[in-house]
Amino acid sequence: MLRGFIVRSPKLEVNILKHRVSSIGIAARFPHRKVAAMAASQAADVYHMGNETLRISRKTMHGSIRNRLVEALRPALSAKGIAPGFVLLQGGGPFNVYNTDGELIFKQESFMHYLFGVCEEDCYGAVDIRMGASFLFMPRLPEAYAVWMGSLKSTDEYKAMYAVDHVHYTDEMASVLAKHGAKEGAKPGPLHVMNGVNTDSGRPATPAQFEGADAFELDNSTTLFDTITACRVKKTPEEAACLRYANQVGSGGHVAMMRAAKPGMMEYQLESVFLHHCYFHGGCRITGYTPISASGPNGAILHYGHASAPNNRQTREGDMMLMDMGCEYYRYGSDITTSWPVSGKFTPQQATIYNGVLKAYQSVKATMKPGVSWPDMQTLAYRTILDQLVSAGLLSGPVDDLLNKDIGALFMPHGLGHMLGLDTHDVGGYLPGTPPRSQRPGYKSMRTARILEPDMVITLEPGCYFNPSLLLPAFEDPVKSPHLVRQAIEPFMSFGGVRLEDNILITETGCEVSFP
Repeated sequence: MLRGFIVRSPKLEVNILKHRVSSIGIAARFPHRKVAAMAASQAADVYHMGNETLRISRKTMHGSIRNRLVEALRPALSAKGIAPGFVLLQGGGPFNVYNTDGELIFKQESFMHYLFGVCEEDCYGAVDIRMGASFLFMPRLPEAYAVWMGSLKSTDEYKAMYAVDHVHYTDEMASVLAKHGAKEGAKPGPLHVMNGVNTDSGRPATPAQFEGADAFELDNSTTLFDTITACRVKKTPEEAACLRYANQVGSGGHVAMMRAAKPGMMEYQLESVFLHHCYFHGGCRITGYTPISASGPNGAILHYGHASAPNNRQTREGDMMLMDMGCEYYRYGSDITTSWPVSGKFTPQQATIYNGVLKAYQSVKATMKPGVSWPDMQTLAYRTILDQLVSAGLLSGPVDDLLNKDIGALFMPHGLGHMLGLDTHDVGGYLPGTPPRSQRPGYKSMRTARILEPDMVITLEPGCYFNPSLLLPAFEDPVKSPHLVRQAIEPFMSFGGVRLEDNILITETGCEVSFP
């Protein structure tokens, strides 16, 4: 599978192949023809990008998700003494480039997509918690729209496409919501709107706003936000299929980069190989995050690739590559990191760090199952990497002392993984009733401290980096410096780093990388 990818040591060759096959095994064990057969229907509600891309029944997928939310909301509202009414979500609008009429490619707001799978801008969705009925409210567009943007769809066409019970225009929303309760012989309940903070971004959810909202009772408690977020943590089989497909396509993109790589290429050229593969072969038009195509010392910059460092270094013989890229299909994404020498041959220095990270990956993966504490897995990853650095002569002292003095955070300052789904850093990491965020170095950067549960999807991404911004001050730290073998570490200061990342589904008995 990695034809032409030469390694120096047979043992190392087995290691890198085992790790990458675990990720690209999604393609080998679950080819997209088989995945596509899960939803072979060609009904109006089926989303796909043609050819052999994954086909998704919106009726099956979002219908089951709405039912799950209703069943969870009824007792949650009752416990707080809140009458059930309508869940009301406001979809996203166009992303204009500052004050111009230029627009970025539209991505639907995540919660709106979760419940309805709607691709259009400026729409609203509602669910009657009492009866389970679903509503979409679409913008009433002028006839001139057809000239510039394409033919207009009728409400009946939208109803068939999105498999909902009712479709109306947004200018009818107030009257429709007011009348629906009376039609069922009861006073309309409150409108439950979003109110909560995303614990990854720190940004608040936006409650739905519309003309005529003042006439309704609004429930702006955190009940809807907390409940729908908790639902998103546990993936349905249809969601797992989307993530499986995104993993399959993204893994193929990483293999394509490995095959194309050679010293002298620009970092962005390898990024372009990935983007082309995912779009051309998988129908994945966009990525879930800015691709990281880091060579040499840039591999120590955790979020390299941004506008001020746009994957623009020329690769050199002897560079280690750290490629963190994932693609997105139907808003569900993959998040995969591979690390490999651009020349195709590991140096002894590279092999030492790579094998240490690989051992950490394998140790954690073998331990992941329901009931396991994610912070305990962070500690296991630290212990494994620190043990390798001690064996290599870069650190000194008992590993327990190194752990107690947070030496691991010097080499892996980030968390071991994060929730994955509609967003790369998916919601649900720190919900009410779950373990709080630690304040220890390294651990405080964990995006969740939860106990693992079946149907969670979480990334596993141990890493080891040589970042001067962390190591140079540590050389002068009276607590940490006695454990740092400076003369052994200094030759690594331009090394960069190694990270290995796969996307893991927690099962009833353990975990699976390739989502069976």
